[in-house]
Amino acid sequence: MLARTSTHARALSLPMVPVNTKKAERRTLRLATINDLLADAERLAAAEREGRLRHTGNWSLGQALGHTAGWASTPYDGYPPNMPKPPRFVAFIFKFMKGRFLRKGLPAGIRMRGVEAGSLFTEPLSTDEGLARLQHAFERIRTTKPVHPNAVFGDMPREEIEQLNLRHAELHLSFFHPR
Repeated sequence: MLARTSTHARALSLPMVPVNTKKAERRTLRLATINDLLADAERLAAAEREGRLRHTGNWSLGQALGHTAGWASTPYDGYPPNMPKPPRFVAFIFKFMKGRFLRKGLPAGIRMRGVEAGSLFTEPLSTDEGLARLQHAFERIRTTKPVHPNAVFGDMPREEIEQLNLRHAELHLSFFHPR
């Protein structure tokens, strides 16, 4: 997890004590297309630059954008070697929930077992770096056939990869509220 000194947390508007993201305030967000995602991410980045962005989660905007981009890149770059395999019962249950995840979204507050930060791709990034990574990752989704199967769902067509990653982006960007 991101170390939070009082100065660092204030500078990034991050909470001093981690927020329970299952209960945190989130904005309603539905991204139908990659263009919708990129427009929302750019709007959030502009709001942050202008001091008009409120955070209700645990990560900075750059961190959330970079995290989303990291997962969106796995169908092309593969999974990191330190990624734990999901327990069989979780993978079994999730396969039945795939359609629901693609249509309705992903739940907040899920943590990967055995990963200190609860997920991968959580390193602190500037907003500009996170945005650049997001733009690159989703352009690949838009134009390139995936080469690696999903760790839980196996081989997925590009359209399902796009929908899964849009739902993932909705989850993480919903903790940011432009004013």
